[in-house]
Amino acid sequence: MVSDFEILRSIYNAFDPFEPLPAGDPVYVNCSAVRGEENILIDVGRQITYSDRITHQLYTGHRGAGKSTELLRLKDSLEKDGYHVVYFAAEEADIDPEDAQYTDILLACTRNLLKDLQGDQKPIQNWLQSRKRELVDAMQSEVGFDSLNAEVPFSKLTTTLKVSPTARAQIRKIVEPHTPSLIEALNTFITEAIAQTPQQTTHKLVLIVDSLDRIPPILRENEPSNHEQIFVDRSEQLKLLNCHVIYTVPISLVYSGRAPDLRDIYDAEIQVLPMVMVRDQVGNVCEPGLEIMRELVRQRVFHAAGVSADKQLVGDIFDAAETLDQLCLMSGGHMRNLMLMAQEAIKQTTALPIGKKAVRLAITKARNTYRNAVYEPQWPLLARVWQTKEILNDEAHRELLFNRCILEYRYIDDEGEIVCWRDIHPLLRGVKEFQAALDKIEPSPPTP
Repeated sequence: MVSDFEILRSIYNAFDPFEPLPAGDPVYVNCSAVRGEENILIDVGRQITYSDRITHQLYTGHRGAGKSTELLRLKDSLEKDGYHVVYFAAEEADIDPEDAQYTDILLACTRNLLKDLQGDQKPIQNWLQSRKRELVDAMQSEVGFDSLNAEVPFSKLTTTLKVSPTARAQIRKIVEPHTPSLIEALNTFITEAIAQTPQQTTHKLVLIVDSLDRIPPILRENEPSNHEQIFVDRSEQLKLLNCHVIYTVPISLVYSGRAPDLRDIYDAEIQVLPMVMVRDQVGNVCEPGLEIMRELVRQRVFHAAGVSADKQLVGDIFDAAETLDQLCLMSGGHMRNLMLMAQEAIKQTTALPIGKKAVRLAITKARNTYRNAVYEPQWPLLARVWQTKEILNDEAHRELLFNRCILEYRYIDDEGEIVCWRDIHPLLRGVKEFQAALDKIEPSPPTP
C-alpha cells in the first residue's frame, strides 16, 4: 500500500511551478474560455501561417501565467504545419535577465540558431575572427584564453557574457558597433542552412525567444527605460533576422506610452495571456474559472502524480471542497501562484488529507511575499485599482503590473467585444496596509 508520504511527495513534484508542460501533455487544461478566448495558435500562429512574408511578433502576460506552455504548444503546431522552429528561453541561453541588453539577445539568437541548424558556420566564424584580438582580451581572465591562437567558440562568448559582469560590459562595447555585420553573417548562415532542410525557405523558419518578459524595468532620468531601448529603439536590429521571430516582452511595456510605437513597429497586435478569471469585476466567484483551476489541480494529482483513481480529490486529497476552492481563489487565477501555494500546503502536511490549516499557512506565506513587494506610497494606488478595476498609464502602475501585484483579466461580453479589466492580487486584500488605504477611499460605516 502506498504511504501518505509517497503520495504527498509525488503530488509535490507534480506541482513544479517552473517546468512548462510539453506540447500534448495530458495534464494540460485549456483555459481559453475564461481568458477572453485567447488562443495562441490563432492569435500568433496564423499571423505566421497566413502571411506571405516574414513576420515579427511580441507576446506577453504576467510571469508565471503559462506563456512558456502556450509557446511550446505553438511550436508543436507550427512544426506539424511544416515549419522549422527554434525555441529557447532567455535564462537558459546565456542571457542574464537582471542585466540584459539587445546585444545579449542578438548573440543568444545567433548561438541557438547555430546550434539548431546544420550548415556552414564559416560566415559567423569569419565575423568572430575579425575581432578576435579584442574578444580574447575581454574573455581571457574569465574563461582561460591565454593565446590569440585559441579559437573563440560562439558558446564561450555568450557564456562569458552571462557569468561575468566585467567581461559583459567589454564584450558589448566590442559587439555593438558591429551588429550590422553580425546580422549579415547570421542571415547568410540561415539562408544556406535552411536551404538544406525540407523547408528550403526562410519563410518556414520560426525563432521563438522566451522569458524576455523577466527583464526588470530600469528607469533612468531623461532616458528611455531599458525595455524601450531593447524593444523599441533597437527594434530594427531585432527584426533584421531572416526568419519569423516571436519575442516575449514585459507586460508593463505593453501599457507604456510606447505601446502605439510597438504596434507600428511589429506586425500584429501584441498578444496578452491574461489570468484565469476566478472572480468577476464585482468580486463574485466566477464558477467556470474556478472549475478550470480545480481541474488544473485534479490533473496534477491524478495524472502527473499518478495518484490512484480510487481516491477522491475532495475527501482523500483535500479535506473539504472549501479548502481546495480557497487555494484556487487566492491564486488569483495565476498558474505559478497556484503551484507554489499547493507545494507549500503539501510541505505543511504529514498525513492526508491536506487540511484547511496547511492551506491557510501557504496563503499567509504567499501574502507576506506580496506584501513585501509593495512600497508604502503604492497602497493607495492598489486601493484605487481594487475600486475601479482600471490602471493609470504611469510608471507606478506599470511597476505593480510587472511584479504581479496587479493582475489582468479578460472576457467576451454579450456584444462579442473583448473586455479587459484589472484587479489587485487577492493575496493583498487581507493586508492591513491595503485595508487602511481602502478605508481612506471608502470609510467603513459607523458601528450602530
